[in-house]
Amino acid sequence: MAEQDFDYDVLVIGAGPGGYVAAIRAAQLGLRTACAESRDTLGGTCLNVGCIPSKALLHGSELFEEAAHGHFATWGIKAQVELDLDAMQAEKRKAVGELTGGIEFLFKKNKVTWLKGHAAFEGAHTVRVGDQTVSARDIVIATGSSVTPLPGVPVDNEKLRIVDSTGALALPEVPDHLVVIGGGVIGLELGSVWRRLGARVTVVEYLDQLLPGMDGDVRKEAAKIFRKQGMELRLATKVTGAREGENGVTLTLEPAAGGTQETLEASHVLVAIGRRPHTEGLNLDSIGLATNSRGQIETDHDFRTAVDGVWAIGDVVPGPMLAHKAEDEGIAVAENIAGQTGIVNHAVIPSVVYTSPEIAGVGLTEEEAKANGHAVKVGKFPMMANSRAKANRDTDGFVKVIAEADSDRVLGVWIINSLAGTMIAQAAQAMEFGATSEDIAYTCHAHPTHSEALKEAAMAVQGKPIHI
Repeated sequence: MAEQDFDYDVLVIGAGPGGYVAAIRAAQLGLRTACAESRDTLGGTCLNVGCIPSKALLHGSELFEEAAHGHFATWGIKAQVELDLDAMQAEKRKAVGELTGGIEFLFKKNKVTWLKGHAAFEGAHTVRVGDQTVSARDIVIATGSSVTPLPGVPVDNEKLRIVDSTGALALPEVPDHLVVIGGGVIGLELGSVWRRLGARVTVVEYLDQLLPGMDGDVRKEAAKIFRKQGMELRLATKVTGAREGENGVTLTLEPAAGGTQETLEASHVLVAIGRRPHTEGLNLDSIGLATNSRGQIETDHDFRTAVDGVWAIGDVVPGPMLAHKAEDEGIAVAENIAGQTGIVNHAVIPSVVYTSPEIAGVGLTEEEAKANGHAVKVGKFPMMANSRAKANRDTDGFVKVIAEADSDRVLGVWIINSLAGTMIAQAAQAMEFGATSEDIAYTCHAHPTHSEALKEAAMAVQGKPIHI
């Protein structure tokens, strides 16, 4: 097909954080761009039923707990508080609508064509979208991920008894007893929402610690904090089945290592054991593109697949399933298609758990650093010794800096505190520039701020913190 015969220079399949960013950046670079999306709104899982609605409910539930259960009273603020869940859910929907509408505005502003409908390949340069077939010189697969099912525990987001993350965002009532299957990011965030609003919450996790992949000290501290907040944690435990009754669910559990079965009664169950790449229905076989053993599409450094002219980014490719990672890849792939140099440093991708307190990390855990052969020095600083946290009566957590023993180069930073998600940006930027712990330690930090804890943790790497 001749260059001028293509309908578009670039066609992006999927309008989530990776896809819509790739489309906008490609259009900014002067490429005729279209984006295929089957949802009624843009933004993908993140904006519609993921990052944004969950953060809205996290914020609302935090305000409710502060007002209803003590923190206001600590400061001499006396209030009588009543929960209006319908109003909270309405505010969540309003935030989602504003942001998804904002993406539609940006498409129009940048002259990106939204092709509405499900997309499937008919050839390496042709895609069927709804009832039309379009062609493009370059096609970017950015179809994201979907919820991983748990055998024996069937999700039904219509009945809203056994739900996935989408259903857990839409519960019309506060559960009496919510059992969360999975002690990862999604389960802990949504479990936190409903606990703060009054539910009894039990987290059942197959592994012997929460938050797989995070630093060991963080995982232990997180478990301690969540237990203190009232969550029941059933670690090293497997869910083998679920039976839904008229007023609740009966779960069957057994030790992860095997042993005697038991039952656990719940009013509601959230299945949150992870996500998997979403490539179903793309008709990849028609272009000779296969997925790997984990269902991912393999790419080279520039996000090219094995098929010329077909690229892939975001949750469908290897790496952490994070919206900001997909966004960076969206910019990079568009620049590579345009003949520029688009790069993503996958060694410096921050991750955040938006519980209260927040949990954040970037780079290697201490365990990973040692396993990779690094001799390390570690500095930790407790928030109990941070003046701003102390003044705010908000002292849970710590900051941990992991540095290479010989070079002092920072290999990883891990944080638990109320502003961890914001603070981790400084650590990521420092690591992007190859900073040493001394570079952070000798950078002046404003006082009194939570960020001083990162400075002190960096000072602690060399054994010279001031306030502990």
